[in-house]
Amino acid sequence: MTEQLFPDFYCIQVPLPKSPLKYLNSYVVKGGGRSLVVDTGLNHRECLETMRTGLAKLDVDLNHTDFFITHLHADHFGLVGRLASRNSRIYFNRPDSELIESWNGFGQMIAYAERNGFPKAELHSALENHPGHKHGSKWVPKLNIINDGDIFEIGAYRFICIITPGHTKGHMCLYEPSRKILIAGDHLLIDITPNIQCWADDQNPLKEYLASLKRVGKLDVALVLPGHRRRFSDHRRRIDELMQHHEDRMTEICDILRSGPKNAYEVASQMSWDIRCETWNEFPVTQRWFATGEAISHLRFLEETKRIVRSKEIIPTTFYLAK
Repeated sequence: MTEQLFPDFYCIQVPLPKSPLKYLNSYVVKGGGRSLVVDTGLNHRECLETMRTGLAKLDVDLNHTDFFITHLHADHFGLVGRLASRNSRIYFNRPDSELIESWNGFGQMIAYAERNGFPKAELHSALENHPGHKHGSKWVPKLNIINDGDIFEIGAYRFICIITPGHTKGHMCLYEPSRKILIAGDHLLIDITPNIQCWADDQNPLKEYLASLKRVGKLDVALVLPGHRRRFSDHRRRIDELMQHHEDRMTEICDILRSGPKNAYEVASQMSWDIRCETWNEFPVTQRWFATGEAISHLRFLEETKRIVRSKEIIPTTFYLAK
């Protein structure tokens, strides 16, 4: 579905097959000589057909189109290599681009997940079914690096780049102050919570995410244009809800640890999840992967704030309440 939101400003709903996210909102802004596409969808036949059809309906010439990708995840980045022309500029944040440049496979993530209790026998299945593995970009075009505070002017619109780390290390939103529009990617979603995962001991993505929420809360926003699901206003109310959600999560984890030390996989198995499965073992293996990564992000935050401690001698790594 293609919908006009403002003059020369459109949204293409790109289906995400077999994903609980259902679809991606790709935003298209037409200028005098060039157009801008924000986020693209998975590297999947159905996504490609939808984008090509939608752009053709809008009379968008890909030879005169640039791309802004909010973050590295495959449902946003995966299709850019098949849509961009040799004349396109692809704008992307530096932290996520550095991950692409240093990427040497999922080996480190697999080892880290195993150290945190994820069953070794299921690790390769989890990664084989991971969207980044199945539907990521097969070719990464040249990226034009953008920084916090950089400005895009296209047609009647003037966007300010706002870096909002948390969902990924370099996640970036676009803010249009005259119309008070925030293109939010996966930073703010209305009826689902952005997945905040951690896969390294030297990271604390939940801490970064909470700080990013506070920063965006200071903006004057009339309408949030999210990467998934429906548009919404009153972004400060949603920010309060998200911050409370993560505090509730940390309380839940502390309650789980009251019965004794546990590794991250065990903690995730006892957390409450909005998924239609009776037991943890019924969760699709990819959803258990995401859940474990989210549990680790909360455990890291709790550890840094000294509400819990870890046992360094035990493998898998176990956590317990601080005394």
